[in-house]
Amino acid sequence: MSKKNIEECVRNSLEGYFKDLHGTEPAGMYDMMVRVVEKPLLEIVMQQADHNQSRAAEWLGLNRNTLRKKLLEHKLLK
Repeated sequence: MSKKNIEECVRNSLEGYFKDLHGTEPAGMYDMMVRVVEKPLLEIVMQQADHNQSRAAEWLGLNRNTLRKKLLEHKLLK
């Protein structure tokens, strides 16, 4: 799947989100989107990196400590 396809999936999901609101104004959308995208991103990247945090952090362009913090926030570390 290309970057363009991922963008289209997000766009379609957001359009559906607004449709489901039936005119109600949304609140806190940025934080909501970061949460719903970040967790699966971390799960898949960690899986593909064989749970090597240093490698995953490099792929994500994050500091390893930042990655670890995010993994803990999403309860992806035991």
